[in-house]
Amino acid sequence: MKKILLTALLFSLIVCIASPAWAGGLDDAKAGEAAFQRGNYDEAIRLLTKAIASGELAREQLKTAYKFRGNAWINKGNYDRAIADYTKAIEIDPKFAVAYYDRGIAWYYKGDFDKAIAAYTKAIEINPKFAYAYGNRGIAWGKKGDYDKAIADLTKAIEIDPKFAGAYYDRGLAWDKKGDHAKAKADYAKAKELGQE
Repeated sequence: MKKILLTALLFSLIVCIASPAWAGGLDDAKAGEAAFQRGNYDEAIRLLTKAIASGELAREQLKTAYKFRGNAWINKGNYDRAIADYTKAIEIDPKFAVAYYDRGIAWYYKGDFDKAIAAYTKAIEINPKFAYAYGNRGIAWGKKGDYDKAIADLTKAIEIDPKFAGAYYDRGLAWDKKGDHAKAKADYAKAKELGQE
């Protein structure tokens, strides 16, 4: 009887340890990232917060957890919390280009195009081949009415990634604003050819 109880207790302990309720920080981080990928942002935030609070994540895992939680906050429209999380990720790794880029997106959505441009610029300094950072910085320049800088950045994005349909489209918008409708039409056609509608 004692042996059966001991075996049952041991089995129960194994089940509890293997269950999600007993998952460690890394498991919570992975589950949070998966929830984010599924579009379940509340669950992603809950799990990533738990992972961050666990104190069990290594530096790389921790910066990634902050980045994904920031992405979840952006998707929920809470740009201030997203910026705070990206800032934490950058404090952990000052060379984390994607965190600067994502922070730029949050600043852009808040309507602070100068801070967005500064964030994209830092991402580009860290990774000069970051086509999306050039593209988004170009869009931000366009929002500020500086279409020459917008065109220059969008052109650089296209040089880095010739299949970047959005960059052609956004450069077309900048050409239109400058009154060069022929160049705009050519860029719109290329964007459509690459799948941008």
